[in-house]
Amino acid sequence: MDLRTSPDVFLGVDGGGTKTEFVLIDAAGNVRARYQGATSYYLQIGFDGLEKVLGEGIAAVAAEAKLPVSAIRYAFFGLPAYGEDSLVQDRIDALPETVLRHRRYRCGNDMVCGWAGSLACEDGINIVAGTGSIGYGERQGVSARCGGWGEVFGDEGSAYWIAIQGLNVFSRMSDGRLPVGPLHRIFKEHFEVTEDLDVCGRVMSDGAASRDRIAALSRLVSTAAEEGDAAALKIFDRAAEELADIIDTIRVQLGYVGADEVRLSYSGGVFRSGEILLQPLRRHLASRFPRYALVAPQFAPGIGAALYAARLAGNPLGATALARLPKFSD
Repeated sequence: MDLRTSPDVFLGVDGGGTKTEFVLIDAAGNVRARYQGATSYYLQIGFDGLEKVLGEGIAAVAAEAKLPVSAIRYAFFGLPAYGEDSLVQDRIDALPETVLRHRRYRCGNDMVCGWAGSLACEDGINIVAGTGSIGYGERQGVSARCGGWGEVFGDEGSAYWIAIQGLNVFSRMSDGRLPVGPLHRIFKEHFEVTEDLDVCGRVMSDGAASRDRIAALSRLVSTAAEEGDAAALKIFDRAAEELADIIDTIRVQLGYVGADEVRLSYSGGVFRSGEILLQPLRRHLASRFPRYALVAPQFAPGIGAALYAARLAGNPLGATALARLPKFSD
């Protein structure tokens, strides 16, 4: 297809530890296609697995849009763990070309997708608390990141981190080291066990201890917090404190001081907990810097990846096109 006569379409790929979203938009702000695939975390699925996930997703959106892959004007691939191992960097950068058959793309960390979607590529900071946790911001052409070291190093405030804290609380409640609260019952009901120690078998059995399956247990901690479990609420307070540390470190790196307002948004499944996390997050942020403006995300990270692709192509979407795009929702 001749790019001089084809529609301007931009592909955004928002990778993650649990799923990968592919979004194809055009310059007028129409979503031409969307597809959700498996995780693109190459440390979990390997490079062959990553190539398969990307290939399936790109083929799916191209087919839905009734356009050849060659019609994609530009693409941005936001991938988990990107930029964290220079020994494999070139291999990751080259991988999309095998599917797209052209070099009109750029790879980056998936943190960029959350920022680009939440703030529509405008200056400010985005904090991601999904399977992992990471913060990213841009201001006047300068970018900064913090966190995102993975679950072995910490990933504080992430779904994985919250789940691990929840399992620890369950064990302490079972032993009598903590008063038994709703969390104890919620975990046993989830795993359908009558004996507390059987939870070990359910968690550690073959395949059950994978990163994404552990992270999914964070929803149980959220449910316990909603029921007023003191230990679960404390976990979310600690998560908020850890996320606030990440955010404020980025603020300093970007040079926000004094009367500067810092636009801050968020993305990731942990924020589905709503005020259980947002309320302590506001409190911890206020103790660090008085002019954070916490705003709800404008667009989902997948849309953000596509917006970033358009910006990289030199064709950022204008206000009219942005107004046509679907707003963020859970």
